[in-house]
Amino acid sequence: MANQRRPDRESFQSARVGITRPPNTFSFFRYALIAFVFLVGGIYAAPNIYQPDPALQIKVSGSNSPDSALQARAERILTGAGLKVIASDTVSDSVLLRVDSDESQLRGRDTLLEALNSNSQQNHVVALTRASTTPGWLSSLGAKPMSLGLDLSGGVHFLLQVDMKKFVSDRVDRESEDMREMLVKNRIRYLGRNWLDDDQISIAFQAVEGRDQAAELLSDRFEGYDIAEAQIDNNPGLRLTISEDKIKELEDFAIDQNLQSLRNRVNELGVSEPIVQRLGRSRIVLDLPGIQDAARAKEIINKFANLEFRLEALPGSRSPQLETLNYEGVPVVLEKANIVTGSQVTNALQEYDPETGLPQVSITLDNEGGRRMNEVTKNHIGDSMAILFKELKTRTRRVVLDGEEELVPYTIETKRVINVATIQAALGFRFRITGLELNEARDLALLLRAGALAAPMYIVEERTVGASLGEENIDKGRTSILIGFSLVLLFMIVYYRWFGLAANIALTMNLVLIVAVMSVLGATLTLPGIAGIVLTVGMAVDANVLIFSRIREELRESSPQLAISAGFERALLPILDANITTFFVAIILFSIGSGPVKGFAVTLAVGIVTSMFTAILGTRALVNLIYGGRRLDRISI
Repeated sequence: MANQRRPDRESFQSARVGITRPPNTFSFFRYALIAFVFLVGGIYAAPNIYQPDPALQIKVSGSNSPDSALQARAERILTGAGLKVIASDTVSDSVLLRVDSDESQLRGRDTLLEALNSNSQQNHVVALTRASTTPGWLSSLGAKPMSLGLDLSGGVHFLLQVDMKKFVSDRVDRESEDMREMLVKNRIRYLGRNWLDDDQISIAFQAVEGRDQAAELLSDRFEGYDIAEAQIDNNPGLRLTISEDKIKELEDFAIDQNLQSLRNRVNELGVSEPIVQRLGRSRIVLDLPGIQDAARAKEIINKFANLEFRLEALPGSRSPQLETLNYEGVPVVLEKANIVTGSQVTNALQEYDPETGLPQVSITLDNEGGRRMNEVTKNHIGDSMAILFKELKTRTRRVVLDGEEELVPYTIETKRVINVATIQAALGFRFRITGLELNEARDLALLLRAGALAAPMYIVEERTVGASLGEENIDKGRTSILIGFSLVLLFMIVYYRWFGLAANIALTMNLVLIVAVMSVLGATLTLPGIAGIVLTVGMAVDANVLIFSRIREELRESSPQLAISAGFERALLPILDANITTFFVAIILFSIGSGPVKGFAVTLAVGIVTSMFTAILGTRALVNLIYGGRRLDRISI
């Protein structure tokens, strides 16, 4: 639109009384500030241009430092298998090997696992990861690429098998010990020590009267068992078989507890927007988008560890109630019954002993655990208490299935006494554990904070995941975005001329700032996040359209310079109202939502802030550079 009217110089000057700066100009400081924000945004958005390489990460369990010999050996193994290693390096406490393709990555993992680990010693953790290609000068500034969700660029996918058979078997074993204690307390004579036959408990008695009395007691105390009379070695007896309903109840409990513990462990690792969900009766799916330290994640996720606090053998204890273990090369006999376990820990911190400087773990128990610990220790002052570290480790063995040889995972249980000390006084809710290495103390504190796993589990499938939309759909989506964005830019230039050019530059910088802020915050971009970006881009265009429409209206009654100034100022309030209300909605979504909803909310909130900056200040600065401080007879808008 062209304005042919000459500006009213008198009215213009009177409106600008006291202003010595030319009309529609910023101070040098304001221009410099806007340019600085755009420059910093460009720097911190730049790492997203560089796509990461597929890589293999090798970590030795319990090791704190990378091994150059291991690095060279791993390179030789991969090269000997016909796989191309682009580069290798030692990063933190692991070895990183870059390969040329995703296929080489998968083959390389299997090759390294078989070559580095034996059946008896499987201490090497080999994980799939993505190695950053960000230039060093950007990394030195703290710039890093934005994390992308599995639905965009993939990540690490784990399929975990919960060992329900062992979990149910251990539960039956514990309850059989409780049954034994009950029979002893009620002076009911039984025969034999080994009652377990898979998940069935078989108890023989000296007399029918004892059997009938035991049946009544056990049916009242232990629910979920089908109790039947039977002859056991020609003696009257009872067979207790766990019911299907009880098994399903235990499975649900185990899965729910493991899901919660996994979520806590993933949060400790700092993974953004993970997906942790149940699959069927005994499996869990875990997706970790954009994870960098996959070996560390695999080591923590695949670890089933717990603590047990036990008394050393007391006088009069029966041998079935005792267990002999080694502590610093000396056998120590412990009670099988626990005082408390790691499942009763509410907080655990890895610290250092102020006297010795050695690692320690400070433990806080829940109410029940603290009461139990106090009750037992106050009655056993002068006796010894041991801390037992139990861990289930995953092993693999070759098994022929359907005529084909496959690697099948299984678990073995290791027990280690990490501390034996004399009880000097009654303990309460807080105490400390010493005698650990630094890595052990750190991992133990993390695992206890996250919560104990109810049932052991192991990884049955691991892979890096490409975009769930598929490469073809991603390419089409990228093309459609480019076409749509180009059409918007073209429309703005054709319809608003120079003002449209200024809006286009500001719009482009808005996208750069969104990417930069999300990269700095470590947010994960998913498909819902892209929807948030599209929405904020639309809002940014809408703000510019609103400003330009106000300028066109002002041109009917004012000179061009006054119209430009009034257009920006009078459009400010409606823009603020619309964006602030939407920002509040984004905060509410972030507070009550989870997963993809939070991703959308974060992107929307960031986009609102950047779009307001670019529309109000960025576009204004560019328009001022084009038109400000000049004598204008007309403008095209």
